[in-house]
Amino acid sequence: MSSTGLYTDTGVFVCFEGGEGGGKSTQSQLLHDWLTAEGYSVVLTRQPGGTEVGKQVRQIVLSPETGELSHRTEALLYAADKAEHVDTVLLPALRAGQVVVTDRYVDSAIAYQGSGRDLDAAEVTWVNRWATGDLRPHLTVLLDLEPQQGLGRFAERDRIEAEGVEFHQRVREAFQALAAADPDHYLVLDARATIPEIAAAIQARLTPLLVQAARR
Repeated sequence: MSSTGLYTDTGVFVCFEGGEGGGKSTQSQLLHDWLTAEGYSVVLTRQPGGTEVGKQVRQIVLSPETGELSHRTEALLYAADKAEHVDTVLLPALRAGQVVVTDRYVDSAIAYQGSGRDLDAAEVTWVNRWATGDLRPHLTVLLDLEPQQGLGRFAERDRIEAEGVEFHQRVREAFQALAAADPDHYLVLDARATIPEIAAAIQARLTPLLVQAARR
């Protein structure tokens, strides 16, 4: 497996990452709408849940009714969702030259299961890189927010959101470390900024990538 990962030479792959309540769903939808208005063919998806198999995985891993899961079981379920997602949604769209926008991807597994849980982060990383064929986003947008602020935006919480602040702080630090290690492929934004400010920053960073893709 390549240490640098696979970046497709067709299409553009954009991922939104970050802790709870940072606005990933809002910004991914806004980006989809902007790209569509600009004339691009766009696939908007999410993980887990972006495939029929993924919908079932999402129910298992996020429903409070599931209760306790072995941490390894949880990690493998998330990895299975990603494997199905890459093979049936992401790669076909990228090979067709489309722009793919996903709400969460491999970084979430590394941060939540590899750092939030009591698992070996290197092992979780390897499993997810293998599951996805090491396919990586051309750009990952990290919406950074203090856990206390993000969690305060939810009246009800799923299995992951219900974890303690210490868990979510470890997750935040893991996201920050991933972004710091590869600044060429990351855009880190303060999620406390206004929705229009964040959207404009994303568009500005993505535009050169779109131009570059059109010239390939």
